[in-house]
Amino acid sequence: MKSSVIKALQHLSDKPGQLFVKVIQHGSMSVEIYRPDNIDPQTPHLQDELYMIISGHGEFLNDGVRTTFQQGDVLFVKAGTEHRFENFTSDFATWVIFYGPVGGE
Repeated sequence: MKSSVIKALQHLSDKPGQLFVKVIQHGSMSVEIYRPDNIDPQTPHLQDELYMIISGHGEFLNDGVRTTFQQGDVLFVKAGTEHRFENFTSDFATWVIFYGPVGGE
């Protein structure tokens, strides 16, 4: 299985109003590209997740802790944890990798 940033962003742009698109799925693991527009409306997820920042920069709120992020960073979020991107640039895009059992660990 293979995907690329260009292919995934094109697939996303073909779906107006959609913030993410799944590009790979295998077992409990899925890979999505995520590109929110001004506001990140996420709610906690049922699996652990990794964000691999493709482009842009901003702030990331993860379980009440705020950090800055930029292109190339990798961020981890434990299942069930409140999190969101804030104050991000208009070119922000990230890979999201969901994995593991529902509920984490």
